[in-house]
Amino acid sequence: MKKVLLTGIWLVCSIWVDAQDGFDLEAFAEHRFQIQEEDIGYEDLYESLLLYHTNPLNLNTATEEEIGSLYILSPAQLREFSAYRAKQDKLISIYELQAIPLFDIQTIKELLPFVSVNETVDTRPLLERIANEPNNYLLLRYTRQLQQSAGYKRTDGSGFLGDPNTLYGRFRVSHAQDFSLGFTFEKDAGEQLSLNPGRNQYGMDYYSGHVFLQNKGKLKALALGDFQLQFGQGLVFGAGFSAGKGANPIATIKRNTTGVKPYASVLESGFFRGGAATVSLGNLDITVFGSYLQQDANLLRDTTYSDFELFVNSVQATGLHRTPNELAAKNSTNEIALGTAAHLEISPRFSVGATSLYSLFSNPIQKRPTNYNQFEFVGKKNIIQSIYTNYNWQNFMFFGEAARSRSGGIGYVAGLLASLTPQLDLSWSLRNYDKNFHSFYGNAFGESSRNINEKGVYWGLAYKPSRKWQLALYFDKFRFPWLRYRTDAPSEGFEYLARLTYKPKKMISLYAQFRQENKERSISEGNLSVLTETIKRTYLINLDYALARSISFKTRIQASDFQLSGQKSHGLALVQDINLKIKDLKLSGRFAVFDTDDFENRQYMYERDVLYAFSIPAYQGVGSRSYLLAQYRFSSQLTIWARYAQFHFANLDEFGSGLSKVNGNLKSEIKLMARYKFN
Repeated sequence: MKKVLLTGIWLVCSIWVDAQDGFDLEAFAEHRFQIQEEDIGYEDLYESLLLYHTNPLNLNTATEEEIGSLYILSPAQLREFSAYRAKQDKLISIYELQAIPLFDIQTIKELLPFVSVNETVDTRPLLERIANEPNNYLLLRYTRQLQQSAGYKRTDGSGFLGDPNTLYGRFRVSHAQDFSLGFTFEKDAGEQLSLNPGRNQYGMDYYSGHVFLQNKGKLKALALGDFQLQFGQGLVFGAGFSAGKGANPIATIKRNTTGVKPYASVLESGFFRGGAATVSLGNLDITVFGSYLQQDANLLRDTTYSDFELFVNSVQATGLHRTPNELAAKNSTNEIALGTAAHLEISPRFSVGATSLYSLFSNPIQKRPTNYNQFEFVGKKNIIQSIYTNYNWQNFMFFGEAARSRSGGIGYVAGLLASLTPQLDLSWSLRNYDKNFHSFYGNAFGESSRNINEKGVYWGLAYKPSRKWQLALYFDKFRFPWLRYRTDAPSEGFEYLARLTYKPKKMISLYAQFRQENKERSISEGNLSVLTETIKRTYLINLDYALARSISFKTRIQASDFQLSGQKSHGLALVQDINLKIKDLKLSGRFAVFDTDDFENRQYMYERDVLYAFSIPAYQGVGSRSYLLAQYRFSSQLTIWARYAQFHFANLDEFGSGLSKVNGNLKSEIKLMARYKFN
C-alpha cells in the first residue's frame, strides 16, 4: 500500500493545488446539481457548500452522515473509506485518499475542497483563537437595478418607501469543529434605511447573528442567536438546501443528520432564533432548543369565515418591507418553538433517532378558505414528532423517517442507496405525506416545495462504464390525493430525466440532457372544470472546454416545449460564456439569445455572480441576455467584485407588473462587492 501511496502522491498534489488555489464553488454547484425550473432558495445550497469549504470536515472524526452530506461519495466509496479509516486508525495525510479502493481522480478532486485531516489541537484560550483565526472576513455588497420601476414613481403613498439600492453585509470568523461567530445585515431594494422602532425599523431592515461553539467536552454543540437543525430525512427539521431530483440521481435523495448549524443567510424564514445545545453521552447525542421569532403576517378581523376574531391569514416569507402594507405586516406575529432530538449510534453502521417540535403562535393561523386548502393548518399550536433510522450493510444504505403532526396527519419517507457494481449505483425512495400533515420546518424529498398532500416513488441510476463516460437516469411517479392550486381534483403525474456526460480530456466536458414532466391541471370548459394532462419537455446540450488554465468557455443550447389540450408552445436559448484569468484578475462574461412563446417555456439559466451570491434568472420572451463579472485580488486581505448584467427584450415596451412594472425594453443591474480578511 505504501508503494501505491508514494506513486500517487504527485497526482494528488497537483489536484490539491488546483482545488485549493482555483476552486470554483459556483462551477461545482452547477455541475453536481441540476438547476430546477422553479424559484427556490439556492442560497441555502451555497451556504451549505460554503460552510464545508471554509470549515473543512476532519476525515478522522467526521461521521458517515457528515461526509455523505457533501453528495459526492457513493455508498461503496463511503464503505471503502470507513474500512480504510478503521484499519489505519487515522489518516496522516490528505494524500492517502489515493490509496483507497474505488477513489478515482475525479472523486478526490471534488472531495478535497471540503475535507482535511488536521489533527493539531490548539490549546490557546478561546478568545485568543478567535482573535487570531485566519478565516475572518467582512463582506459588503451593493446592488441596484438601473431602470426605475413604478413603485418608486407613485406619490399617493402606495409605492415603495425607500430607494432602489440593495445593501448587504456579513462578518464571520470561524474554525472547523471549534467555533463560529458572525452577523449579517441587509436592506432590500425599495426598503427604507430608517431608525423608527414604532414601525419595526432599526436602520437596516434585517439583521441576523450567531455564536456557535463545538466540541467543548461533552458539549458537542452550543448555538446562541440564529440557527437551524437537520435530523433524519428532514420531515421535522430539514435545515438548508435539499438537492432533491436532478443530475445527481443517487446521493441527493437522502438527507443526513448534521444536527445544529449556525444560520447566516438573508432568507428571512425557515430558521430558529434563541439557543440550542447538543450534549454527547457516549454514543447518544441529546439536543434541546428554544426559539422566539417574530414573523411577518397578515392579521385580519373577519368572523364570517373564521372562528377567531383576530387571526393570521398568511405568514409572509419574502422578507420584503417596501410598502406601507408590507411594513405593517413586519413582525406582526410571534412564534415560540421548543424541541428536542436524540441521536443514538448503535454501531458505526446503524443509528436511530427521534425528534419533537412544539410551535406556539401569538395569533391563530387560518388561511382564507378555498377548495384546495381545507386541510391546511388551523390554530395557534402544533406538535410534530418523528423517529428515524439509518443502516449500512455492505454496499447498501437504508434510511427512513416517519412523523405525525398534531392534526393526526402522517408523513414518512424511506429508501435505499446501493452500489451494485463499481460502475453502477442505484437509488430508490418511497414517500407519503398526508393532506393534513403539518410540518413548518420540514424539507424532505418530494415533488412539491412542502411535505403535504403527496405520495410518490422514485428510482435513480448512475452508470459509469469508464472515466470518460457517465449516464444518469431517474424516474419519479407521484400522486396528489387532494386538490391543489390550479387543480380541482386529485391528480397524478410522473417525471424522468436522462443525462449523458462525455469527458474525453481533463479540460473538455460535454453532456446532453432530456427531461419530461407530465402533470394534471384543471381547465375550464364552459361551466365545468376538467382535469387535463400537461407535458413539459426540456432539452439541453452543454459543452465546457478550456484552452488553458487561464481561459475557458461554455456553450449551451437549451430548449423546451409545453403541451396543454393539444396546443404546444416552445422555448429556446443559446448561450456562450467565457472565463478568463490574468494573474490576480478574473473575468467572466456571457452573451445569450432567447425566444420563448410563454411563461411555461421560460428558460432558467445559471449565471456566475459575485462571491456567495446565486443568480438563476428566467429568460422569457424574445431578446438577449449579457453580463460581465470582474474579480480583482488587490492583496491577501482585500478582493473586490463588480458585475453588470442586462436583459434586452425585442418584443416589449414594458415588463413586470404592479409596482415592479418598468417602461422600456431594458432591464439592467449593477453589483459591487468587497471582501476584507482581517488576518
